[in-house]
Amino acid sequence: MDFRHILNSKKNLLRVILGVLFTLTTCKTFAIQQENTAVEAKNAEQEAFNPTTAILEHIADSHYWHVGGEKSIPLPVILFTDKGTELFSGSVFEHGKTAYQGKYYTYKLIDDKIKVVNAQGELDKAASHHVYDFSITKNVIAMWIAGLLLLIIFMSVAQSYKKRVGKAPKGLQSFIEPIIVFVRDEIARPNIGYRYQRYMPILLTIFFFIWINNLLGLIPIFPGGANVTGNILLTFVMAFIVLLVVNFSANKYYWKHIFMPPVPVWLYPIMIPVELIGVISRPFALMIRLYANISAGHIIVLSLISLIFIFKTLWIAPVSIVFVLFMDVLELLVAFLQAFIFTMLTALFIGTAVEEHHH
Repeated sequence: MDFRHILNSKKNLLRVILGVLFTLTTCKTFAIQQENTAVEAKNAEQEAFNPTTAILEHIADSHYWHVGGEKSIPLPVILFTDKGTELFSGSVFEHGKTAYQGKYYTYKLIDDKIKVVNAQGELDKAASHHVYDFSITKNVIAMWIAGLLLLIIFMSVAQSYKKRVGKAPKGLQSFIEPIIVFVRDEIARPNIGYRYQRYMPILLTIFFFIWINNLLGLIPIFPGGANVTGNILLTFVMAFIVLLVVNFSANKYYWKHIFMPPVPVWLYPIMIPVELIGVISRPFALMIRLYANISAGHIIVLSLISLIFIFKTLWIAPVSIVFVLFMDVLELLVAFLQAFIFTMLTALFIGTAVEEHHH
């Protein structure tokens, strides 16, 4: 039986997907076990396993790209201070164990954030230093990987369209085209109307960027996998971009509805502030929804894996892995669903801003 025949069977395809997810989930469990075993070996006499610390370390941004166990790759540190620019490697911190004397200040990694410290290596709360961290962190690398994948995918599909003019799609083109048609026919056209083509590039970029980052964050075999869409700063920037696109695309009827709402004049002092708050609250809802849903999924999966170390027995591992497998399958749906919701609401907000006045 060849591989094509296996994939043509829905039942066997489901078995293949579940088998892959089970293998990856098992790899993730043992990767986390390897990391936590190394930590517990050092701190066994001091304190018990703390699942909160372990979970927050896995979902937070970092100046190191963790490979496995205690192995990690230090990332470049770029600091803009009130005295000048500092450039050095994250290896100088030794995972927060030591302080580093820079050209202008002494720095230390505290809770994976770079802080200015005094000569004793303690946080100097009395001194006021202006230090801005523009380092290349784990989330930045993950975004670059996602951006590179987007370029490779769409440049390949664009080349296929040029070579196969008037022909049926083939290969990667046949996989991407239905998704593009879905975004066009189910998201852009119903919510924006006949002007949808102008906004297709940004809608497709938002959809595929969120979807790819969501999927990359679910790769369990990759211990250093980044939680990009579960970072509120990223969702804030994306929501801010949506805010700019919506308001710069808005026509006079949109602004008239805000500053001259169809209510009695004596209600203007109440309705105008409400409408202005609505302008901000809609993209704010986008920011919180994506951040909260993706972070919650990662926290649940890591919490289920942590049960093994809380009970300190491998007998709980099969039960934990079964529940993690179920959550991973659910997270595959959530990864697509959150990309769809963010893109659909963006199209809806644009549609309300460009809608023509109807008597």
